[in-house]
Amino acid sequence: MSGVIVTDPPKAQAKDVEALSGYGVATVSEVMGRTGLLGSHLRPIQQDTRIAGTAVTVLSWPGDNLMIHAAVEQCGEGDILVVTTTSPCTDGLFGELFATALQQRGVRGLVIDTGVRDTSELREMGFPVWSAAVSAQGTVKATGGSVNVPIVIGGQVIHPGDVIVADDDGVVVVPREKARQAAEASEARENKEAATRAAFLEGQLGLDRYNLREKLVQLGVTYRSYEEYTRGGDDS
Repeated sequence: MSGVIVTDPPKAQAKDVEALSGYGVATVSEVMGRTGLLGSHLRPIQQDTRIAGTAVTVLSWPGDNLMIHAAVEQCGEGDILVVTTTSPCTDGLFGELFATALQQRGVRGLVIDTGVRDTSELREMGFPVWSAAVSAQGTVKATGGSVNVPIVIGGQVIHPGDVIVADDDGVVVVPREKARQAAEASEARENKEAATRAAFLEGQLGLDRYNLREKLVQLGVTYRSYEEYTRGGDDS
């Protein structure tokens, strides 16, 4: 497998990344039409952490972390390393030493569609990771791959420089050219949800706030007392 290392790809503007960092993955995905989620198989090794940054992408051979070494050089302040392999793999391609090098360069975290190890050390050093597996299985450094090319995780295309948002709920990618729009839409959604939350605290029901009672009627859903329901049929 040959490959390419692309240097200095365009990135989303820092102010838009910062704006998106204030919103959860669910909110960002919703405002983009419920798109961008990288799949429920990517889970955080830590809890109560949210990050946002620009993607540095890696395409590696299964069981081979050579291209992660190459990618470290391409990473900088505010980036998130995003790694996948040419075919499914759960080996531990990434560990504490990689995190040390990336943290020193200002990288905010890792999203990896394969395995990670040294999870205790990663949590202790405060380096956030979302991975498809946890595995102590080691790897080799023998096969070429690519850095900063489009990759696919969970059916979503991730371009270098796109915005990655990750939290306890998962990971979402925002195309860099849509970052500002997504941030503004997320703010509007948060404001709307705040108003709904206040209404719920005052006792309003979702059935009424979202006008769902008519929907129940349209779907043929009826109300019956417990006595009517357990008796069944009618009274004739």
